[in-house]
This record gives sequence, C-alpha cells and structure tokens, in this order.
Amino acid sequence: MSSWKLIRLKISIHIFPGNEKVILLYFCTESPSPTETYSEDDVIFNRILKVNKDSSKYLQEGDIVPQRSRSAINCRHCIWPQSSDGIVRVPYVLDPTYEESHIKGIHEAMAEFETLTCINFVKRKTERDYLSIKSADGCWSNYGKVGGGQTVSVMKGGCMWKGIIQHELDHALGFLHEHSRSDRDNHVKIMWEYISPSDRPDFRKFENSNNLGLPYDYASVMHYGPYTFTNTTGKATIVPIPDESVQIGQRQGLSNLDVAKINKLYNCSCCSTILDAPSGSLRSANHPRNYSDNTNCVWLIRTRSRKISLHFQAFELQRTRGCQGDYVKIYDGSIKSSAVLMDKTCGSKIPNDVVSSSNLMLVEFVTDGADTASGFQATFTSGRSENKENGKEKRSVSNQPSPSQRKNIV
Repeated sequence: MSSWKLIRLKISIHIFPGNEKVILLYFCTESPSPTETYSEDDVIFNRILKVNKDSSKYLQEGDIVPQRSRSAINCRHCIWPQSSDGIVRVPYVLDPTYEESHIKGIHEAMAEFETLTCINFVKRKTERDYLSIKSADGCWSNYGKVGGGQTVSVMKGGCMWKGIIQHELDHALGFLHEHSRSDRDNHVKIMWEYISPSDRPDFRKFENSNNLGLPYDYASVMHYGPYTFTNTTGKATIVPIPDESVQIGQRQGLSNLDVAKINKLYNCSCCSTILDAPSGSLRSANHPRNYSDNTNCVWLIRTRSRKISLHFQAFELQRTRGCQGDYVKIYDGSIKSSAVLMDKTCGSKIPNDVVSSSNLMLVEFVTDGADTASGFQATFTSGRSENKENGKEKRSVSNQPSPSQRKNIV
C-alpha cells in the first residue's frame, strides 16, 4: 500500500521592484516506503490470503504446504532439535533476490523470536535441515521440520510484514492455525452457512491436537480473522463465544500466548512477556520482596500508538561498578539490537521517565548470583492512538491538540 504526502510549493513572482506576489501551490505525491504498510485493522491472515489467491501452489488452510508422508497433527519428529545450552538453532538461507530492506525486515521478525524465546534463526553452514526463505509465489510454509531444505515463501510483493513473516516461521516451527485446536468449539462458533463447500476443509478441527495445556488464544498470530473465507460480504465465518465482541486475529505479530506456546513446546527456560494494552504496569518478580538471583527477563511493550512513556514508581537494585551485576536496560524497539533508551541502570535512584520513538519498547532485567534487592515497579502509557474507527481517528482525551495546535494542522 502506498503512502501519500502533501507538498507545499512556494513561488515568488516579481512584477515590479518592491512588488512581490507569492503563490502557494499544494499537491499530493506518492511517497514510496521501503517496507509495506497496511491498515492496522486488517488481520494478518487476511493479508496472506490476498497475496495467495494468485499463487499456483496447492495450499491447505490458505498457507500450509500439505505433506503426503504424514498427518501434520501426528507429527512426532518435526520440531527442531535443542542444543545442550538450551538454544534451538534453526538454520536458514535467504533468497539472493531480496533487497536490503527485505533482509532487514526478515531479520527483525526473526530477532523477536530470539528475544522472547529460545529459538535462534542462524545462517546455514553445512546443516542438512534448514529453511530456504524465498520470494516465491505467495506467503506459505510447511508444517514443522520436514527435512532437507524446506521452503518458506515470503514474497517481496506482499508478504514483507513482520506479522506475516512470523506467521509462516511459526508454521515451520510446528504450529497449526489456532482455530484448528481440538477445543475450538468451546471458544468460537464456525458459521458453516457462510463458508463455501470448497473452503470448508480449511476449517477442520484436529481432535488430537497438542494444546500444550495453554488457553485458547483469540489474539494469536496463527488465528484466522472473523471474515476469513466468507462467501457473503459482512457475514463472519468465525464468531467468538460466548462474547461475540471479542477481537480475533492478530495485527502486529506474535501474541503473549504465541510466545508461551513456543517456550513450552521447545522447553525454553525463558522469562518473557508481551504487553500490548494501551497502558499497564510491569515489575520484577516478587516485588516488593527481593527478586531472585541469576535471572534474565524481558517485557516487550507493543501498543497501537505512536510512542510509549515508561515511568518508574520504585527502583532498588544491587549496586555494582558499571552496573555489571543486576541492571535494567531499555531499548527503543522490540529487539536487543535496537537503539538504547536507557543503558544498564542499578542502585536506588529512580530513573527518569523513558519515551520511545515508536510503538515498541523492550525492557530487560538481568540479575547475577550475588546480592538481591526489592527490584522495580513501573507503569507505561501510550501516546496518540493511530486506531481508526468508522473512518475517524480516535485520540485519547489527554492527547487532543490545543486550539493553537489545531490552527497549524493542514
């Protein structure tokens, strides 16, 4: 989707000495972006279907390459092996036709897995089994590890969005669509009357699915949207029960439960949380009692607003030279290679408020094996909302422009 910007051109015309006339011309021009953008209200899977409708590949459930050798749900050896250090390293190679912006987007999507789970995507050396990430005809993947070089299709002209990349990588890690769970009928109602017979197999339920003992996730990056495969405009194919107003389908990437499922399936000993509400709080474990030794926890704050402001209410960490022992570190983004907003901080002085430059902020808390303290507690709020409802932009009351500001808005 292209973006547009308003250009103002000022032309001065001199007719006589001292007699100058100024003409202001306004026009719109298309502003190309290195990364693809979409409406925030468009569910990730809907975007995948839009791209895949022109694919020549036979796909199940819209984006899964079928396997003849086994039933996906009975797959016993399709997860990637875990190394002795607890890290699951998944080798990959990238399509040489990808440009720098594409590579950056794929690496950032991968890096979130590394930040929040024990999954590390590593460049292939000589490994037999690996992911071959290509710009093929659509957005699709195999289910789990199938052996050899298996294709994950991330097409340049439509799939270059973090949530889509993560969706396909999650399939390759061994996860099916959320609505396929054995217990789905307790959480959603499938509206068969609005699904064409040819599309009904895409709504099949696996009676023996491994649900990992975790709750059904309406917000999963692996969930269909409410109107997926509808044959009647405006009629939903999936309705949440008992509360029909519950939003289903993810719009930005991995959900908190998506992360929990990966960590449980792969026996990851990770301490990670995604906070995606407009505001909320976070604190070290056991606060206000002392935190534990030898921990490494992260909180990814991901809102649907432009900026995040983090305010510390309490702060008491072991003090060491250069904060090499226990510390809090904050990044301006979702991964540890993002710019640093607050470098390693320890001691008892409450830090100043921290403000991100976007809707993403990563908070890291690390402790060593020495002394502990009561830890920290903080709250976060988000800036002006970019959500749109009924075509009108919604803004929080506290962020309404002042009368003087409104005068300057074109």
